[in-house]
Amino acid sequence: MTPDVSGEEPRFTVEEVASVPPPARARVEDAEAPAEKLERKKDYLEGFLAAKPADVAPGEPGGDLYEGVIAALKDIFDPEIPVNIYDLGLIYGVEVDNDAAVVVTMTLTTPHCPVAESMPGEVELRVSAVPGVRDCEVNLVWDPPWDMAKMSDEAKLELGML
Repeated sequence: MTPDVSGEEPRFTVEEVASVPPPARARVEDAEAPAEKLERKKDYLEGFLAAKPADVAPGEPGGDLYEGVIAALKDIFDPEIPVNIYDLGLIYGVEVDNDAAVVVTMTLTTPHCPVAESMPGEVELRVSAVPGVRDCEVNLVWDPPWDMAKMSDEAKLELGML
């Protein structure tokens, strides 16, 4: 190589070729059939959302015991509103300790609710019936007061609020 005007060796090389093979041509059999094109592709997000985290303690969110408690709470419905108490936003907290004792912190829509005396007892019975739960304690609180903003989107949809 010969030095350029600055006196340095060039940093690249030029290769001359006689011909280049033509690019591959598209073929009809390589194209997607209309049925394949319109068919729904695999939804990877759905599988991702359904997967449970690895090595989750049973009492942690995502664990079997915790999810069983949540499922039991979703089976309890407010007698005046056709929505379960979990989606209604009446459950403020669920704690499961290492001994499988569960503490549920909840409220009611109003202190004058007709089920104010029976609802905490029903929650205690249903959660205690979950396999693996040793015992359940229900704390009924009024602060912060319940409001409609605590409802899940599913509950709002069920009540025609969305």
